[in-house]
Order: sequence, then C-alpha cells, then structure tokens
Amino acid sequence: MTAEMELRGARVRYGPLEALHGLDLPVPAGTVTVLTGRNGAGRSTALRALAGTVRLAAGRVLWRGEDVTRLPPHERARRGLCFVPDRGAVYEGLTVAENLALAGPDAPVPYPALLPLLSRPAGTLSGGERRMLAVSRALLGPARVVLVDEPVLGMAPPVAARTYALLAALAAEGGAAVVLAEQRVPDGLPPGTLVHELRRGSRAFSGEAAERRA
Repeated sequence: MTAEMELRGARVRYGPLEALHGLDLPVPAGTVTVLTGRNGAGRSTALRALAGTVRLAAGRVLWRGEDVTRLPPHERARRGLCFVPDRGAVYEGLTVAENLALAGPDAPVPYPALLPLLSRPAGTLSGGERRMLAVSRALLGPARVVLVDEPVLGMAPPVAARTYALLAALAAEGGAAVVLAEQRVPDGLPPGTLVHELRRGSRAFSGEAAERRA
C-alpha cells in the first residue's frame, strides 16, 4: 500500500508529558485506518500531528514522501487535508446551510435529517446533529486525507451506520486516506480496514480489523 501521509518517529509533548513516543504511523491512500485505544492513548494527538495543529517535539510528518513537518494547518488544508476534531468542528454562529456551503457549495446534503434544519444556527443543534454537520465537511470536500476524531459521537445507531458507509466510500471510491480515532473498532467498516491500537503514545497492535476482533 502506498502511504499518502506518515508520521515517522513522532514525539509530541504537552508541557512535561509526552503524548506520542516516537510513533511511526503510515496512512495509506484508498484505505480506512482506525486508531483505537483508551483515553490518553494518543489517538487524538496523532490526528492533530498529521493535521499540523500540534507541533512535533521530534520526528517528521511526510506527505507522499515530502517532509511537511513545518507546513502550517491551513497549507495542509489547501493540499487536500480535512480534519474534523471531536469538539468545536462547526461554526455555531452560522446556519446549517452556511456551514455546508463552506464545505461544498451546491453539493447534496449527506444526511436527510439535516434538511429541515438548514435555516437553524449550528449552535442550536443537538450533539448528534452537530456531529452530522461536522462530518459533512469531510464528506463534501474533495479531500485527499480525511481525519475524523470520534466520527459518530452522539449519533443514533442507524445514522452512525450511514456515517461509516459514507466514510468508507470516500476511501474506496474517492481514493482518500481516511483516518478515524475511536475507542474501539466499530462495526460496519469494509474488509481491509487497518487498525492501529495505541497505548501510551505507542503502537501496541497493527493489522486488519478482522484480526483485531479475533
């Protein structure tokens, strides 16, 4: 598999605490990659390191072999990276329609449940509705790398299943490198999904989802 992006020997520190301990993490194109682990394992930090929203204390970030460690987040976004954090991922003062327009003007709304809410400010939505709106950013934009932290947080099970199917289609049909941060391996992801279990900022397991479940 060709790595679209990579962390090589990545170390991230928050004050005296080291969240990533020399992490090597390849992110292949056309594949769903899931980072699992308990809270504090380094899942979110690994996504932020790829997105450029935290600085590396050591190591490198590569994009198709090019060193982009010092490239700021907005430049990575221009290259085709979409990062959806677990919180603060929508513009609360804008309407649902305005949030969607920023992601993909005139694109079809990925979630039918958002259609009656188009005129409402995003700040008035429920947690699950906000998550649908946030994930829509990743689904509507022409991204080469899609990073989503806790993609189905607050969603009802049928909506969560639709979300995983849509994200899987981004990889399978669009060729995007899709990376999800989850506490455990979710159901409904396609065969060939890669899983990296993180423990204390290091990889404890790497393999396909079927192997992890077994």
